Amino acid sequence: MKRVLIANRGEIALRVIRGCKMLGLETVAIYSRADKDSLHVHAADQAICVGEATNTDSYLNMPAVLMAVEISGADAVHPGYGYFSERENFADCLARMGVKFIGPTVDAIRAMGDKARAKEAAIRAGCPVVPGSEGRVEDEAAALEIARTIGFPVLLKAVAGGGGRGIRRVADEAELRRQWPIAQSEAQASFGDGDMIVEKCVERPRHVEVQVLADEHGNVVHLFERECSVQNLRHQKIIEEAPFAGMSESLRKRMGENAVAVAKAVGYTNAGTVEFLVDDQENFYFLEMNTRLQVEHPVTEWICNEDLVTLQLRIARGEKLPFEQDDLKMDGHAIEARITAQDPDQDFAPSTGLITRWNAPGGPGVRMDTHVYAGFLISPFYDPMIAKLIVKGRTRDEAVQRLENALGEFHVEGIKTNIEFLRRVVMHPDFRAGKVDTSFVPRFLSEGLIGV
Repeated sequence: MKRVLIANRGEIALRVIRGCKMLGLETVAIYSRADKDSLHVHAADQAICVGEATNTDSYLNMPAVLMAVEISGADAVHPGYGYFSERENFADCLARMGVKFIGPTVDAIRAMGDKARAKEAAIRAGCPVVPGSEGRVEDEAAALEIARTIGFPVLLKAVAGGGGRGIRRVADEAELRRQWPIAQSEAQASFGDGDMIVEKCVERPRHVEVQVLADEHGNVVHLFERECSVQNLRHQKIIEEAPFAGMSESLRKRMGENAVAVAKAVGYTNAGTVEFLVDDQENFYFLEMNTRLQVEHPVTEWICNEDLVTLQLRIARGEKLPFEQDDLKMDGHAIEARITAQDPDQDFAPSTGLITRWNAPGGPGVRMDTHVYAGFLISPFYDPMIAKLIVKGRTRDEAVQRLENALGEFHVEGIKTNIEFLRRVVMHPDFRAGKVDTSFVPRFLSEGLIGV
């Protein structure tokens, strides 16, 4: 493996480029015309334009991306975390070209990319799952029967959904009848698959995920957990931290062992994340497995003192994991805040335009992952996340204070951002006390604490 094409954009691509350079690998960036001035384009050894501004015309244009692989002479592709990272047909095409996909096998992507099959795999592994359908639900009548059995409220979930998308909460039979055709239609339009599963809605859970790594020699470990309960109204994470505040060692051990068992059940290789819901009695339930590196991976890197991207690359070139489970220890507490180009005063509407000022925070225990700078033009074509602010402290209290200070230092002009909103979240007494669950942000907003 000598030359790696990164099939992604922005800070994601820049992060992978940096990991490749640590191992002396040549890098190839792809970019749309709107991204020609992104930092990832300038950081790579080679850059190839794959189309016009929209995702479908560029980063999701598979023929164009595969042609870039061919033109560049890349012998491996890292998909980042998004776009083609969980597309089995993309990984399959690369295999047919004789190009290494830096990620799991096609079979593992297929098994875990479908929520129904993923749940079946978790059951085979002996992992607790949320009560509900064990496979795809045939029709509305079957969905109603399942909901009556497990009790309302329930969640209608697209089998091909992910990233907090494709989920609808329904409170009773009448609402299920109304929402069922809408949910199916949205799933078909968003994911190309209108099939659904039905699950019990676990009220006010905490969202906890476990990072796993598996080499191609049968070795699988977990790198402890992250809490991702602070989510926006669309179920998308905005603040993540590691470790999970207040987790007992018994729960940590059980969740880690179950995450490893799920990975082994599908013959998993490379980096992945097993996600769980945890209730206030320390019961946990398998939610899904993301067959890729996650946006929030830096908090795991900091508490484990490991570089997950270089580990991905080493696994892809056939190396064994350099450690066993007992070798891994946690050090301190890390928190990540996702910085987005959105206007909190306008229902978090995307904000576009030229960044005229970009004063990022710094100092001990502060890390910034971004692809933008003063003079960069934020276009309307992509996800609004423009940076990740990650901090580390010896304790959670120290990390929380460091994050509040860093957000206070962070000044951006020319566009609207969620920086001040995040600072208010971090200053909230419940957040500072670690008393959060997936309903925290809606409750926070109901208190009128929105805006700048």
